[in-house]
Amino acid sequence: MHLRDFDYDLPVERIAQYPSSSRDEARLLVVDRQTRGITHDIFRNIGRYLPSSSLLVINDSRVIPARLLGTKLRSGGQVEVFLLKRTGARSFEAMLRPFKKIRENETLVFPGGVNAMLTDRERRVVEFDRDDVLGYLAKHGHIPLPPYIRRPDAPSDRIDYQTVYARVPGSVAAPTAGLHFTEGLMASLQSAGHVFAGVTLHVNYGTFKPVEVEDVVSHRMHLEHYEIPAASRDALSTVRGRGGKVVAVGTTSCRTLEAFARTGRPEDDTDIFLYPGAVFRMTDVLVTNFHLPRSTLLMLVSAFGGPELIRQAYHEAILEKYRFYSYGDAMIVT
Repeated sequence: MHLRDFDYDLPVERIAQYPSSSRDEARLLVVDRQTRGITHDIFRNIGRYLPSSSLLVINDSRVIPARLLGTKLRSGGQVEVFLLKRTGARSFEAMLRPFKKIRENETLVFPGGVNAMLTDRERRVVEFDRDDVLGYLAKHGHIPLPPYIRRPDAPSDRIDYQTVYARVPGSVAAPTAGLHFTEGLMASLQSAGHVFAGVTLHVNYGTFKPVEVEDVVSHRMHLEHYEIPAASRDALSTVRGRGGKVVAVGTTSCRTLEAFARTGRPEDDTDIFLYPGAVFRMTDVLVTNFHLPRSTLLMLVSAFGGPELIRQAYHEAILEKYRFYSYGDAMIVT
């Protein structure tokens, strides 16, 4: 299986720089695996394509404003610190810019009177001089928009780049398929007999890591932590027991479900890699956004829908001028 099999050309103007004016007004590409048909709609009509009384599994991880802009105390030079993973009460693994010009144990100054130091250059660990780092980020941090959004973050991104059901802080990128749901749409779906169940998978920056090997099978996935609470496990058991269908809202929910199906562990770190040929043991329907070429996310969607059908769907989405990536339009694969 070759990396080039997951490539496609996307005009740069098709990359959404801002969200839709209303979350559920995004366009929806409907892909039917049985008929191999492709149709077009808007997201608020997604209920038309869901199996009756289905269970929608949503990722309730909350994006933290993990990007900090500051200066070096020694020289006043500007620095950017992107926190990736907590390693202690005050410390995080981080990406730093310009990394080569930041010395180990050099004081970095941030707005609000908070300082930090690069305490481990090899592991790129930054330690702050206060305990409530998440509280500080909530006031002074910037939302870490993906690199293909070519603009500074705005105050509105604190709301727009967050699902309406986000609950557990920990992600540095949004589970973007869920961005299209509104509270009203969720209530409408529940009134129609559908059930929502939350899981938590904290998305780390590895989600943007490109596949660099030509033989896709030899790619090593990054680790992400997931948790499925007891109530959601009960909901899964109930829907499976009555022969109902499970709808994974987003690739992160899908990875969580499939990791759980393989290990039986409701909480774990997973590096599950789903590419064509994978068997989906718990996911019956997939709701997703459009993904970068040569990405593991596109490979997962291709595994679920079939490479040829998904390639055709992407080709049609480009012809029909769909908006791509995090703030773009959506697709449901039934």
